[in-house]
This record gives sequence, structure tokens and C-alpha cells, in this order.
Amino acid sequence: MTSSFEPNLTPARMSDAERDKTLKALREGAAQGKLSYETFLTRMERALAARDAHELAVLTADLQTEGRWSRMLFGTVGAVSGFTERLRRAWQAERLPKLLLPAPSEMHPLRIGRDPRNGLRLSHETVSLVHAELSRQGGVWVLRDLGSTNGTVVNGRRVVGAAVVRDGDQVSFGEMSFRLSTD
Repeated sequence: MTSSFEPNLTPARMSDAERDKTLKALREGAAQGKLSYETFLTRMERALAARDAHELAVLTADLQTEGRWSRMLFGTVGAVSGFTERLRRAWQAERLPKLLLPAPSEMHPLRIGRDPRNGLRLSHETVSLVHAELSRQGGVWVLRDLGSTNGTVVNGRRVVGAAVVRDGDQVSFGEMSFRLSTD
């Protein structure tokens, strides 16, 4: 009995990491404007259907990877852009009108919105009739969004449900912004 050994001619299965690397390169290429939207979609479909590494390599061959200097330049530009945004926010925050927190002995929540029956009425089209509620719970101030259309934001983050707030925080109801204060 003679046994013959025939090598397996099918290529090894591609790893998910290889496919993910290609998909990431395609997303970055589209974000940088190197690919049109249609080309991006077509190449994404091909990447998902690719059976070997060569097919993936063809999809990103025309997308030049950034060199060390380019990465350093883009990193510096990003850092400077982030700094200027933080500087703008800090400059704006000091000029915001103050919103005085109620006295800690106040047991009733402070309703905020356009409705005249609210404890704090804000007459702006981006503020809902009953927009938010500020209350004292367990020794801390809690700001709760009441399903407003344009949202409630604390220190640049949208409130989903409720958020703990303190003196000095920046709060926005729609497009109206304030700095919380205890003085």
C-alpha cells in the first residue's frame, strides 16, 4: 500500500486582524478624502469578501501610508487645535452669566424651562417648556433632563437622565449657557 502525500494548496485562512487592518486603512483613506464615498463602499464590500491577504493588499495599495513626519505634523496640528478649543471654552466660560444654586435648605426641586410656572423661566426657542429640574439629593445637586428637545449639557457632555453638578460647572439648556454658582 503506497500512500502519497499531496500538499494542501488552499491558502491559510485570513485572520480577522488582517481584515480589520484593511478596513481601518479604508476608513482613514475616506476620512482624508483619498477615496470617494462610492469607492469606499465598493472596497469595504470587497474587503469583507476577500479570501486572502493579496486581495486585501490590492484594496489599499493606492492609499499611501503616512510617514513619521506626517504623523508628527498631524499630531501637532491636532494638539494645537485641541488647545485652541479648550482656550475658547475657558474664555467663554468666564463670561457666562451665573446661575445661583438654590439655598441647600430648599427642599423643592427647581424646574427650568419656558413655561411661566417654572421656578426658572428661560425665554429662548431652544429651551423646552419643561426642560430640566435641579434638586438637592443626599447632600449633592442633581440636574435632571426632563426629555427636552435640545438637551441639557453639563461641562460639554449631554445629560442622559441625571448628572451631579457643583459650583463652577457650566450648564446649557438648549443654546442658553450658565455657570453654576453658590454666591
